[in-house]
Amino acid sequence: MTRDEAIAILEMQREDAIQAILILAEKAEKYDRLCDNPSPTTPSGMTPPYLKPTSKRKRRPCGRKHGHKGISRKRPEKITAYQTHTLKSCPDCQQPLQNPVRTYKRYIEDIPRVDPVVTEHTVYGYWCSCCKKIVQPMVTDALPNARLGLRLVVFTAWLHYLVGMSVNNIVKMISVFFNLHISAGGLTQAWKALATLLEPRYNGIGREVSASAVLHADETGWRLNGKTHWLWCFTTKTLCYYLITRNRGSPVIKKFLGMLFKGILICDFWGAYNKISALAKQRCFYHLFTELVKVDTYNRSVSWKVFRKKLSRLLKDAIRLSEKKNQVSQACFLRLKKRLYRRLEQFLATPCQDKDAQRLTKRLNRHKQELFTFLEHEGVSPYNNHAEQQMRKPVLTRKVSQQNRSEHGAKTQAILMTLLRSAELQGTNPVENLLTSAKNALTVKTPSGLAYKIAS
Repeated sequence: MTRDEAIAILEMQREDAIQAILILAEKAEKYDRLCDNPSPTTPSGMTPPYLKPTSKRKRRPCGRKHGHKGISRKRPEKITAYQTHTLKSCPDCQQPLQNPVRTYKRYIEDIPRVDPVVTEHTVYGYWCSCCKKIVQPMVTDALPNARLGLRLVVFTAWLHYLVGMSVNNIVKMISVFFNLHISAGGLTQAWKALATLLEPRYNGIGREVSASAVLHADETGWRLNGKTHWLWCFTTKTLCYYLITRNRGSPVIKKFLGMLFKGILICDFWGAYNKISALAKQRCFYHLFTELVKVDTYNRSVSWKVFRKKLSRLLKDAIRLSEKKNQVSQACFLRLKKRLYRRLEQFLATPCQDKDAQRLTKRLNRHKQELFTFLEHEGVSPYNNHAEQQMRKPVLTRKVSQQNRSEHGAKTQAILMTLLRSAELQGTNPVENLLTSAKNALTVKTPSGLAYKIAS
């Protein structure tokens, strides 16, 4: 409430003012109850940080376990410089010294002083009698009409979009360490030009991800010019595709995957994933376990404890069966799997008076065909941890960069995060991978001249 609104209430008639104050008091009381005892469906972002429970971590002793072989930094394979260190006199008493009595070698790895390299490029143009125009070679060391080198642009993009450094800190680091003065605005414009150049490859990754056999999906909040948007992540074991949209609903999934996804979709229980069909779906067990722990904080009824124990045991038995699939015979595995399905049906058919148990039973009934998919198919996990891990770095970046200010900036964010993270998942150097892709895109144009060929 603002000061003007409070004055307006005081200037009302007595009964009207009392009624307005009672309405405000009721709203405040509801908010206090929501903060003190949040609902299981309350988003984590709506709970104040000081009310969230402290995570309990097991204390482990430092170092490796007793009896394990020690480890140290490996000796460098290549030595680039040699130095010898001798003494002519004792540093303590200045006594002259003769021949050395012992020798040992020490290897020190360091970085040299870095000075910017300024290259003058002389570009010659030639008249083509066939095309009736002047043609000239393409300079691949920088983006068109740019003075910042391509390696510098790619390196700073890696620092910002994957490591999570802020733009101002990158500018300071480049100025101090590389002795190169650039502006934050010039750097962001260079990143936008780089993303535009590599957009065809980004689209190619999206097509490959949407046609994958097993796909993990997740979403989290994002800000675009202060307004709530959503960052989507669709990932496989070797590729990661990010998308920033205004909508968190099913239209985003329908547009990306289509009404029928021909693979196995691993996701949480968000309702938007219910709007499409798939070969199979696997709902994340971790979200179920988290829900059980959350309800335990305020519900201590006997019926809930019985419900929780049975459900937890059922899910853990399914996980254990999956882990020992290759250790038992096929007949034994099929028999145990059928028993799990029967236990699930009996569990869901058992009535329970607890409201939280009824709510979870309703959810499990809706998704009972999507709980044990990992037992039916190879390479399917009961958890959506892979997508959560791909979201971890963007979430950390979100706290530093304050997200995006424009649609073009959001698109740049999605493109460069996709390319850098996919290179990292494939075990390659993300900076060198992106640099090679950018140079290939500069040199190989499509016949239309409007788009660039996807770099392999």
